[in-house]
Amino acid sequence: MGYCLDMSTGDMREVVRLLTAVERTADQERRLGLIREQCMQTDLRLREQGIAFGVSVARALEELIEGVVSTNVCPAYMYAFRHVVASHFSDTTDLGAWHRPSWFFALGDELARYGVPVDLLPGTFLFSGPPLRLPHPGDAFPQIGTFPAQRAAELAGSYEAVLHRLGPDYRDTAARFAELMRFEADEWESAQKMGRTPDTIFFWFR
Repeated sequence: MGYCLDMSTGDMREVVRLLTAVERTADQERRLGLIREQCMQTDLRLREQGIAFGVSVARALEELIEGVVSTNVCPAYMYAFRHVVASHFSDTTDLGAWHRPSWFFALGDELARYGVPVDLLPGTFLFSGPPLRLPHPGDAFPQIGTFPAQRAAELAGSYEAVLHRLGPDYRDTAARFAELMRFEADEWESAQKMGRTPDTIFFWFR
């Protein structure tokens, strides 16, 4: 069994505005209707797998909108928040399945040996948590991570500079992240010129 990792990019401020709006716009109401449907579909899929949370994903969404959660520990809120993010962000990029997600901390140790700053290490941003306070999932997964889109070029450059020094077990993954972040850096620059403001790279580990 592996844990699936994917990423997407968008404006996290739009996500926060949807969840905290006192009076929603017509576009926000339209998005929210789609998000509610997706949450119900997730609940159905989980039931088919024999998985039951104390709070349904659909109910968790409503509680996030209301600003009052009914429990301190439940993964449903992570799933609900991810659906809100997905409605505002780009299509996801599949980063593969990982048998031991803790391996990213070993990769981080290797990168740190050659001077990569701690805030650019994969274990730092892949497991940084959501930008809003959510109930703990109660288990190690799902996990949410975020990274500032405007720093993608910095991350890419830091990894590229040490690739030739990394051991073979780490080089391919570091190169993949460098490639992805270089692409995201180019996309961020293009978006700025077009007046768009994608500020966050979002990671979902499940």
